[in-house]
Amino acid sequence: MHPTCFNPRCNRCPRLAEFLRKVRKSHPAYHARPVPAFGDIRARLLIVGLAPGLHGANATGRPFTGDYAGILLYRTLHKFGFASAPESIAASDRLQLLDCRITNAVKCVPPQNKPNSSEIATCNRYLRTELEELPANALILALGRIAHGSVLRALERKPGQFAFRHGAMHKLDAYRTLLDSYHCSRYNTQTRRLTPAMFEKIVAGARRYLDDLKHA
Repeated sequence: MHPTCFNPRCNRCPRLAEFLRKVRKSHPAYHARPVPAFGDIRARLLIVGLAPGLHGANATGRPFTGDYAGILLYRTLHKFGFASAPESIAASDRLQLLDCRITNAVKCVPPQNKPNSSEIATCNRYLRTELEELPANALILALGRIAHGSVLRALERKPGQFAFRHGAMHKLDAYRTLLDSYHCSRYNTQTRRLTPAMFEKIVAGARRYLDDLKHA
């Protein structure tokens, strides 16, 4: 993978680099490095999350794999034809994404799952390249407000013109559209801020959008 898209040895953020060093020491079996995106870089659906979870993607090396947030995500992607199986167990399993790619706004796990503004800005260069590599008429699904803002930053769009709202769809330019959803985190699903039905509606809308373009 080109280093402008992903650098597995990136240590530009001192706080994150130090935290990963400590995690490697306490959990030697963990991936505990920047986590690459999963899926074809030319897929028409790009899902952007926040950052790897400590005991999820940071442990397994695959986005949304090994933690609670991935349960709803992969189950829903499978239901609407974006994944070959309903569960992502490990980076070594046989699950494949279909016309879909999953990445994060921040590639390294942050302390307490909270990257700071400097870390979000520093990592944005990688997301920018991923967005530039998307095919025409791509759909970007932002999981949460930070992912939404990171997409806008990467494409140099003014946040005030594209306010985050669950279910909102924003035409960013002639080739890319942004779809907003609440993040499928444990907190959001347990508090019912995001229900399975709500998230299925989002992914079903993505499926219809891409299918309509394909047959236009």
